[in-house]
Amino acid sequence: MKAIMLRNLFVLALAVMTLPVCFAAGKAEPSGNAQGAFTITFDQFSGSGDNETYLRQMIDLYTKANPNVTIKLQSYGYDDYFRQLTAKVSAGQAADVFELNYENFVAYAKNGSLLALDDILKEENIAISRYNQKALNAFNADGKQYSVPNSFSNVVLIYNKALFDRAGIPYPTNDWKWADAMSAAEKIRVLGDSIFGYYHPLSFNEFYKTAAQNGGGFLNQTGTQFTINTPANLETLSYMVNMQRQSNVMPTPEQMGGMGDWDLFKSGRLGMIITGIWAFPDFTRDCDFDWDIVVEPGNKQKATHFFSNGYVINRNSAVSREAAKFIAFISSSPQATQIRLDAAWELPPVTDSAIIALYKAKTPPANREAVFSSMDYLVTPPVIAQFAQLQDIVGRHLNEAASGRVTPEAALANMEAECLRSIDLSK
Repeated sequence: MKAIMLRNLFVLALAVMTLPVCFAAGKAEPSGNAQGAFTITFDQFSGSGDNETYLRQMIDLYTKANPNVTIKLQSYGYDDYFRQLTAKVSAGQAADVFELNYENFVAYAKNGSLLALDDILKEENIAISRYNQKALNAFNADGKQYSVPNSFSNVVLIYNKALFDRAGIPYPTNDWKWADAMSAAEKIRVLGDSIFGYYHPLSFNEFYKTAAQNGGGFLNQTGTQFTINTPANLETLSYMVNMQRQSNVMPTPEQMGGMGDWDLFKSGRLGMIITGIWAFPDFTRDCDFDWDIVVEPGNKQKATHFFSNGYVINRNSAVSREAAKFIAFISSSPQATQIRLDAAWELPPVTDSAIIALYKAKTPPANREAVFSSMDYLVTPPVIAQFAQLQDIVGRHLNEAASGRVTPEAALANMEAECLRSIDLSK
């Protein structure tokens, strides 16, 4: 999640004069009226933990410029957030503004929990053209805009230059394929019993993306039929399982000994890791070796992750107009963007060239251009109304294969059979 130091805030301000809250000399002017007082309740997860400090800075800027507005923030860790949100929505107690990720957005849009923002965005002159269109369109359902994105990010290959140097092999390049990565991983693995070549998690997100790299997928083109148990997906799953169970370039859970994948990389004992760009600040702070990034290797084609979070408004909110102004400010104003850049908290969901230049200027990694090159190959998960159930089914069967309790062939067959029994794609 993260990127960058400042440079010329005035240039950024000029680029966003069309936002709903006007900006002059880098300050937002008050919204609402002098007599009207508004309280906006706000539930979110991406700004929890250390990031809450930065989110509160954005909120403080907004309320200072809009003293008639009070923001009541409630932060949750991701693991607890959707349980809390489901309970609140069911009880009719959802916050005025709450955060959704792209994967879970459709279910809430379809069940009528969200306010369509098209009219408010137009009436308040909120310039949606400023947003990254991929991130913006992720929150459009049935032709209606239900959210403005607050961040987006992707996944890259991060590598330890020191281990590549020890193994005497060239550094990765953007055009690497699976075979190139495996060859390098095997050479790094022989450097020592506690040194590993590659960490590529076997999870729902990683499997659908890696399957796409091999021409596979979960659904047909119309989204009406499951295509899980296919030769392309079998080759993909076998490739991922064999990293641990055959070549052992990726450590088993027992070899990890409770250590996380990031910690293994930061310890200097891992050659390559597939992970998100939100790792940059952590690795910059804690790695005592040189590291860099490239576009993730593909096989038949390239495919990289797309992640985005957005702010939505409760359909029953009594302060929806003020809430729309608020979320526009914290998601795309120059002030909020500057805070996000300085904190290296994912990518701001805007397209201004000045902001992109700021992000690219921050090192490490030196090859930040790979972040943007990866965007040429973005793939999205099969977003369906029963997404959470699909994620659970796929994850459980992947774990069975990863543990060796079943073969990849059996895992895919069982996975598709359960999806056919449990998920209605017509919803």
